Amino acid sequence: MEKPFIALQLYTVRDFTASDVTGTLRKVKEMGYDYVELAGTYGMDFVAFRGLLDEIGLKAISAHVMPDALKEDMAKTISDYKSLGCEYVIIPMIGEESLPGGDKCEKAFFEKFCVACGEAGVVPAYHNHAFEFKKLPCGTFILDKLFEDIPALQAELDTGWVRAAGQDPEAYITKYASRCPVVHLKDTIESGDGFEDRPVGKGSQDIPAIIQAANAAGAAGFVVELDNAVGITSLQAAEESLRYLNSGMSS
Repeated sequence: MEKPFIALQLYTVRDFTASDVTGTLRKVKEMGYDYVELAGTYGMDFVAFRGLLDEIGLKAISAHVMPDALKEDMAKTISDYKSLGCEYVIIPMIGEESLPGGDKCEKAFFEKFCVACGEAGVVPAYHNHAFEFKKLPCGTFILDKLFEDIPALQAELDTGWVRAAGQDPEAYITKYASRCPVVHLKDTIESGDGFEDRPVGKGSQDIPAIIQAANAAGAAGFVVELDNAVGITSLQAAEESLRYLNSGMSS
């Protein structure tokens, strides 16, 4: 089995890319990341952005693509992200009303998305937050019902949000063994009524156990993400996370 990739979700460093895309991407590469997960192309066209990634030496392994962009021209949007090298196209969120049990459940949209990704040769996935762990009248979580209804849809489980929803990240990864190719490593601590992000390895998540569960489940790789760095810059948090993951602490 190939060594799992470690990518940085570029949403983590959005405060830096807002003013300097090229410089920020260079810093991400310099700190040791070879892979990134995209959250847009910063207004650049896909050819130019691919050229920038290639010049810096970063591979866009996956991308978060909002439903509206997919609905506008699904085949072209997926093809554009594949042209950047993305192997996974991921819906990062969608309104609760569009999920199972919602007033405007969009099962047909998810089915079309999976077919289009299959035709393009990329993997379709869905990234969770906490609200998908609300229970439907049948007693099933919204997230589980989504994956039950759309068998081709893969899971990009966000371990931070799984925990925020009161669930066990390792158990959920194991539940979706062979169907969870990419795992978001989001470390957190409890704070007030919620959670605060910390660099991977600096929070209270059992990161070694999460990684062990993901490896056993056949995950291809991991994505480091912080929604908000606390006490340090987002670039420092990204670097500390990678240093921890490369230190052997999570082996």
